[in-house]
Amino acid sequence: MTDNIVREGDNILIYALKGKSWLVKAQHGAKLHTHLGIIELSNLIGREYGEILKTTLAAEVAILRPNIVDYVMKSARSTQIVYPKDIGFIVMETGLCPGASVVEAGTGSGVLTTALASFVRPNGHIYSYEIRAEFVEVARRNLARAGVEEWVTIKNKDASLGFDEKEVDVAIVDVGDPCTLAEPAYNALKGSGSFAAILPTVNQAEKLNSTLRSLGFVNIHTVELMLRKMEVREGMTRPSTRMVAHTAYLMFARKTSAKKEALHVSQ
Repeated sequence: MTDNIVREGDNILIYALKGKSWLVKAQHGAKLHTHLGIIELSNLIGREYGEILKTTLAAEVAILRPNIVDYVMKSARSTQIVYPKDIGFIVMETGLCPGASVVEAGTGSGVLTTALASFVRPNGHIYSYEIRAEFVEVARRNLARAGVEEWVTIKNKDASLGFDEKEVDVAIVDVGDPCTLAEPAYNALKGSGSFAAILPTVNQAEKLNSTLRSLGFVNIHTVELMLRKMEVREGMTRPSTRMVAHTAYLMFARKTSAKKEALHVSQ
């Protein structure tokens, strides 16, 4: 990123000053049609990020450089996505950082994968497993759009049969039956490695909790995050009447050799 100029082919976030936004590509011959008017996308080329311009209906919009959250929320979706509020907590709880090696079961649309790849670069890598070929293609397009495909290897394989990778830092599971991935994740992780699972129901959480304990995982804990915006206006600030409430239960754990040591003592 050498300057702040929009180049042809750049992805641009067009942000309406009332909050609506669109993720587009700056290119000749293309137009963005909105309820606020039309924008000639070729007119973006050569402008500076942060400029304000007007649509054909004189509505003001800002030209912004997309952040990873913009790619996440505007990805093409073939499945339910993992929301930013949950992604951020997963990153913190697992200690995900540049250089980390990660196995992921359940690529889906590649939304979580996109975010993870942005955190592990420039020398980390995500190995993501997806059993459905049609999801793989959607995920690859989303990764390419965000410019992070270099740090991701997608495998059209059933991760419950085992991960190819060993001694990884983090294992993340987002599948229908997460218990089938607990042991493969244990086998792939290095000692003290972090495990995370995205769970839609409490029944799955109960079952997975017991399975992780039996394998020798420790520090097993589950959370649910809710996010509510504030309507901030001078003298009239209040909580929003709408909120992002339940999206998933998040379960975390750390790998130890407790099970192996117990077996050794009993022998």
